[in-house]
Amino acid sequence: MGTAAGAGALRLPGLHGYAVEFSPYCPGRVACAAAQYYGMAGSGTLAVLEQNEAGIALLRSFDWNDGLFDVTWSENNENMLITCSGDGSLQIWDMAKTKGPLQVYKEHTLEAYSVDWSQTRGEQLVVSGSWDQTAKLWDPAVGKSLCTFKGHEAVIYSTIWSPHIPGCFASASGDQTLRIWDVKTPGVKLVIPAHQAEVLSCDWCKYDENLLVTGAVDCSLKGWDLRNIRQPVFVLLGHTYAIRRVKFSPFHATILASCSYDFTVRFWDFSKPNPLLETVEHHTEFTCGLDLSLHNRGQV
Repeated sequence: MGTAAGAGALRLPGLHGYAVEFSPYCPGRVACAAAQYYGMAGSGTLAVLEQNEAGIALLRSFDWNDGLFDVTWSENNENMLITCSGDGSLQIWDMAKTKGPLQVYKEHTLEAYSVDWSQTRGEQLVVSGSWDQTAKLWDPAVGKSLCTFKGHEAVIYSTIWSPHIPGCFASASGDQTLRIWDVKTPGVKLVIPAHQAEVLSCDWCKYDENLLVTGAVDCSLKGWDLRNIRQPVFVLLGHTYAIRRVKFSPFHATILASCSYDFTVRFWDFSKPNPLLETVEHHTEFTCGLDLSLHNRGQV
């Protein structure tokens, strides 16, 4: 992956990063959702970083009065981002403006922990997941949620759109399940008892509409084929603490990356007999956010 070479670092004093997302428009531009005091108290900051020849520079930053836990870029405006926070609200930010947010949606009754902008063409939808056990569907042009999805029996940690199927998203929860939803129907489409532990993260394979991965408190990653959920397609072991986030590669159908409370980032190829490709130990604290560039093959 070429991960260790050319790694840059930028410190955000007093802030702990929860999520990072590469811009779909600008190579080397990254948004980071951060919170004070490990998200337990204090305020939050959206930091937009840019990598150049000199390293990583802070391009823009916006403050919010509660910790920010996730961030997603707009798929139709290169300057627009949405964050979600500990007060249950979603914030829309415009990088072209010095102050913000443009809009605040406050409907979740507990921490909003996950937000994702739809990737399929022809729709501009956002999904959020909350500790109030619900996921909500939003159209950024409309001031209130379009729909609320109920069914999880514990905190929702992750909500991710399918990159293949319009209106389809997955959610991962403390109730140990991965669930698949369709925005056209209010009930859950599929419930997968994924782990015997809290599931903190999930992602869709970019090359197979039926394949997802989950990462959990049991330190394992599991692959799931939606056509046969009786047992996982693969199980990846190696992390020594809970897996905080997992992402499939945009360039390779069988490669994925995960980060963990064990301070490491690991790269895997589940098609290989020895699937662990590399363990990166750059961080000295919980590693919570992770993304793989759509523009630069080896950049994470």
